[in-house]
Amino acid sequence: MRFPAPLVLLFAAVMSAAEPVRFFAMDTAARQAPAEAAAVLAELGYDGFGGRPATAKAFAAELGKRQVAFVNAYHVTKFAHDAAELPADLVQAIQALEGLGATLWLGIQQVRLPVGIKAGPTTGDTVVVPALKQALVLAKAKRVKVSLYPHAGFWAESVDTCLRVANAVDDPDLGVTFNLCHWLKVEGAERDPVPVIKAALPRLNFITINGADGGDTRKLGWDKLIQPLGRGSYDVKTFVANARAAGYRGPFGFQGYGIKMDPKALLKETMEAWKGMVK
Repeated sequence: MRFPAPLVLLFAAVMSAAEPVRFFAMDTAARQAPAEAAAVLAELGYDGFGGRPATAKAFAAELGKRQVAFVNAYHVTKFAHDAAELPADLVQAIQALEGLGATLWLGIQQVRLPVGIKAGPTTGDTVVVPALKQALVLAKAKRVKVSLYPHAGFWAESVDTCLRVANAVDDPDLGVTFNLCHWLKVEGAERDPVPVIKAALPRLNFITINGADGGDTRKLGWDKLIQPLGRGSYDVKTFVANARAAGYRGPFGFQGYGIKMDPKALLKETMEAWKGMVK
């Protein structure tokens, strides 16, 4: 039996709305030791946790006891034009995630070019793209995927840069992340994020969110750009809805960097706000 097109579209919309939206907390919010963090996250209903390579195995072990996923681990590296081998720190970060089923969240802080080269917007790509291809050889051997993490002030500070590089590498194991706080700092609240999210969809692994103020966000401090979810004047609920409507089906993560609250209280308030956004 073939159903009329409007019914098919309605069914697809209902099924999409019924899909559970996964939500994890970064270690900037869940700042407790592994056992305590795992217990709190499980109690409050978080689906996962994002940590660091150095402590990945300890956290993964505790989280696994409570059916909470160790989602990803954040690491920052630098690339240089004259480096014959991968940075040792990057090698160690990849090796630390072997067997965990987690993604390496990779921030590219700096790219060193030859002396005398005039750096343009894409000049660093000639260094970064081959380095990432080399890193992925190791990552595949260790069964680790990589997602580029845009960070204000870094060489790869924008989603556009991360996506451009990922497209150039063109490997299914290399994706990108959209970080709301860094987007607001780098691009400003006036730029519509939806077209960028749509363009990134084939490679978009994660979106991180938090409460934030609106206005001229490029001039705001991190205390205004990173707040407990549910606080601030920026409409995060609409942002989440728009990302979902654009086709994003990956997890959302909570960024809690610099928030001066008891971790459990912060995570509880944020989860309550999250449930209100996706109900």
